[in-house]
Amino acid sequence: MCELFAMSSEAPTNINFSLNIFAQHGGGSSRAIDGWGLAFYDGNDVRLYKEPEPAGQSDWLSFIEQRTQLSELVLSHIRHATRGAISLGNTQPFLRELGGRVHAFAHNGNLPEIEQRMEGRWQRFQPIGQTDSEIAFCILLQSLSLLWTDRRLPSVEDRMSIISSVAAEFREIGPANFIYSDGDMLFAHGHRRIQHEGAIAPPGLFSLKRTCHIADQTTSASGVRIEAGALLQELMLFASVPLTDEPWQPFFEGELIAVRHGRRISMP
Repeated sequence: MCELFAMSSEAPTNINFSLNIFAQHGGGSSRAIDGWGLAFYDGNDVRLYKEPEPAGQSDWLSFIEQRTQLSELVLSHIRHATRGAISLGNTQPFLRELGGRVHAFAHNGNLPEIEQRMEGRWQRFQPIGQTDSEIAFCILLQSLSLLWTDRRLPSVEDRMSIISSVAAEFREIGPANFIYSDGDMLFAHGHRRIQHEGAIAPPGLFSLKRTCHIADQTTSASGVRIEAGALLQELMLFASVPLTDEPWQPFFEGELIAVRHGRRISMP
């Protein structure tokens, strides 16, 4: 199955070392070698890098890691194609505009016959490629568009309610791990994925909470470099599998987490 990674931070952060480790999932013995993508938020817009090539062999990725790519919100995906051609249009993350800001989405799993089972659930947002993941994104945004009637931010509670409801429908179709951001919040949903023993079971995602000082060399060495400007940095990382020896926490089946500026948002 595909590999997901996301980060939400209090201050702009460089994540190149974690990304390098993550990119290795796209080469070697891994089957997930059909493309990769990176979405760095910059305000309401996104710097998107993606290509339908193995991440572990990408010259682009080496170039990106040599640059200072600072962002408070990052989503990444490495693809193992199960549906649709190996092409740029089928490479994640996917982006769309809604409410005057860019929304980004990446999915890990398989949602067979989602068109038939959720027919008519998307009109405004149409897929560019042929993947079930992009159709799922179009359905999610169609549902959320009821809230984004202008440039004002909908409440977190309203957004969580819709995302939770749509995610529950996805779970009835197949494995539905996804990361989604509207530029304000990062939402991560864990379900099931193929485990080492071959079973399709939870956890589908893991999370890691960090509180770091600028000069924390341990943090830098393990994958996140904190740039000057913040004395104390709050981070939350999400990945399909733990990327370091730190205490990553598995999602329970169907768990949905909302994060802003590296801090988890608790629902009333």
